[in-house]
Amino acid sequence: MAPPSQARALALLIVIVCSSSPLLSHAQKAPEAGLCADPAAAPDACHNVPKALRLKLIAIPTILFSSVVGVCLPLLAKSVPALQPDRSLFSVVKAFASGVILGTGYMHVLPDSFNNLSSPCLPVKPWGEFPFTAFVAMLAALFTLMVDSLMLTFYNRNKGGAGRGSTAAVADHESPEQSPEQGGNWHGHGHGHGMALAKPDDAEAGQMQLRRNRVVVQVLEMGIVVHSVVIGLGMGASQSVCTIRPLVAAMCFHQMFEGMGLGGCILQAEYGARMKSGLVFFFSTTTPFGIALGLALTKVYRDNSPTALIVVGLLNAVSAGLLHYMALVELLAAEFMGPKLQASVRLQLVCFLAVLLGAGGMSVMAKWA
Repeated sequence: MAPPSQARALALLIVIVCSSSPLLSHAQKAPEAGLCADPAAAPDACHNVPKALRLKLIAIPTILFSSVVGVCLPLLAKSVPALQPDRSLFSVVKAFASGVILGTGYMHVLPDSFNNLSSPCLPVKPWGEFPFTAFVAMLAALFTLMVDSLMLTFYNRNKGGAGRGSTAAVADHESPEQSPEQGGNWHGHGHGHGMALAKPDDAEAGQMQLRRNRVVVQVLEMGIVVHSVVIGLGMGASQSVCTIRPLVAAMCFHQMFEGMGLGGCILQAEYGARMKSGLVFFFSTTTPFGIALGLALTKVYRDNSPTALIVVGLLNAVSAGLLHYMALVELLAAEFMGPKLQASVRLQLVCFLAVLLGAGGMSVMAKWA
């Protein structure tokens, strides 16, 4: 199950559902034939089409480069002993990147959804009478939990059974004298058989953890792809220099460190070169693709139209719920409750500080973007 296809299918499904929803058709009754003046719109001094175009053309390769660097750093650092997944420095870097992902969901994606779905361009009924952003984000988090659980069950049923059968067969046919770890020094059938049975258990636990890591990568990539396309679309369609200029710097920071978090998960998933290349490609190109799509739709796309506000707002809410779940449950909770950090209070505190720095950095960026 390829994560890029999952992400594209999810985004397409949400757009189709939103476009055909009665709530969306009801929104067409908004004032001024589907458009209204946005009170947060940029002043005339910021509205400069040629300068905005230059900034967007600069943003595409810049953000692409930052994304590639961020997601590839953990993969290329595999040859660096200090950055191996079993080292403390790897845990600290991963904690920082997880804080960036958490800050992205809470400080960027979720507020954008609240702004979109509470816009005065939308009718009070139903958008002003119910907190759709919080509701959709909650459902998205629960849906992510369900997908996470079902995917892991699917992997274990299809791969776990075969793995257990093969390892058990090896254990049954391996004699104490033939075991390379025992080196022929173990005497007595009871000792040798006990050792042979212990190894498949360890191997099975390792395979289950590996499958768990792969599920995390797929679900995390799904959420990142959705919100990256949405934010890229908004940047590409904007003609405000005052909005685009700080957004380029913020997106470079965001993509680099979010990519580091994803790259660390990809490294732990132990994918082959082809799968790694696909994951890196789709993560790195989604935001530039969104910007290019926004550029192509500049003349027809209006970010304050009811249709755009509802579709983008709901997509942001879905992405926010997914990112919150992945950052807190799959990345931070799994790491902090794991045996590595539980064995060292000092490492726990250092990693917690790294999480605060990552989330704090994204919170500061929210001032400009």
